[in-house]
Amino acid sequence: MACLARSVRAACAACAAVLLAIVAACGTLPGAGVTKGPGGPLPAQLPAQLQADRYAQAASRGDPVYRVDSGATLVTLTVRRAGSLARLGHDHIIASHSVQGYVAPKSGDADLYVPLAELSVDEPALRAQAGFDTQPTASDIEGTRTNMQDKVLEVQQFPHAFIRVRGASASALAAGTAPAAVTVTLHGTDRTLNVPLVLTMTPDGLTTRGALELKQTDFGITPLSILGGAVQVKNEVEVRFDIRALRLKSGDSVALTP
Repeated sequence: MACLARSVRAACAACAAVLLAIVAACGTLPGAGVTKGPGGPLPAQLPAQLQADRYAQAASRGDPVYRVDSGATLVTLTVRRAGSLARLGHDHIIASHSVQGYVAPKSGDADLYVPLAELSVDEPALRAQAGFDTQPTASDIEGTRTNMQDKVLEVQQFPHAFIRVRGASASALAAGTAPAAVTVTLHGTDRTLNVPLVLTMTPDGLTTRGALELKQTDFGITPLSILGGAVQVKNEVEVRFDIRALRLKSGDSVALTP
């Protein structure tokens, strides 16, 4: 039974991780390379799929452009156990502290990416906040992380998740919660979702917060189910996001990558 429980825990967290990129969708991503400015240095080579040129063009027009502050941004996914023998498994929480990207509020655009190899699994503080009533061992957590990256996300072949927002209404968001059409590219597949966002803007930055529930089956993922469904992963995944971005100043540059 111990081996069974360990397998269930690993598969559970793996399924959650596949959806993590989707949550990040409500953030803002770096599409071009910012050589200096808020949020820390960008990688020397950004993913080719990132649509960065629109932010360089927006900046050249004098439009406000914001860059995600990865250090102040958090996206979490909670995956819960289900079935009559659910006690054999654990609930899990997957997190990203590495969301990167740009947002242009005037046009309602945002582009971001998530380095999937940097996802964390079951950070103690996040498990405590979630109020979980079980505690996986360190070896279970490491096994979960390995299965998530190698067998589910295949990060060597698909190292990033990409999120794109087009034409969101900044004025509607500023007035309260408004839905935005978010396109997610994950594992070579695109999906467009309507995601409720709450946007708070200041002269120097913006914050996007929210929560939603995703179904794994909506993204072609079959939740783990064994023993005739007695041990299974719940199809619904709870998503919470808190995306912070800082406005680029006049001295900051947006440099396109080849």
